[in-house]
Amino acid sequence: MSAAPARSSSWHASPWLLLAAAVLSEVTASLSLKAALDHPVLYLVVAAGYGTSFTLLSVVLRRGMPLGVAYGVWSACGVALTAVLSTAIFGEAMTPLKGVGIALVIAGVLAVELGAQQADPAAPVGRALPPEEVTSP
Repeated sequence: MSAAPARSSSWHASPWLLLAAAVLSEVTASLSLKAALDHPVLYLVVAAGYGTSFTLLSVVLRRGMPLGVAYGVWSACGVALTAVLSTAIFGEAMTPLKGVGIALVIAGVLAVELGAQQADPAAPVGRALPPEEVTSP
């Protein structure tokens, strides 16, 4: 049998994975904000969700993702997911115009992402910095 490859003692999540977690935290907080109107204890989830989201977003920026890309993806995904989930959870209306708006938000984020890649094709967007270049938030 061959030995398993040695693993690094410190694990560094991909900036994209951290950004996805930031989006999910923000969406959870936003949905909880509506639910907290009837169940005030959920304001704790709101505060924790937004705090976690902003913390993760700052780590993503520290890892080298451009602000325009990180914030664009974070906000657009948050808007789209919140709109879709509020329809499913709270029964809010999903109109054709709302659907077009969500599609335009997503298209705008894609345009920002592609523009960032064109600005510096040698530097991959969202690359993780080597551990020695990462400082804690």
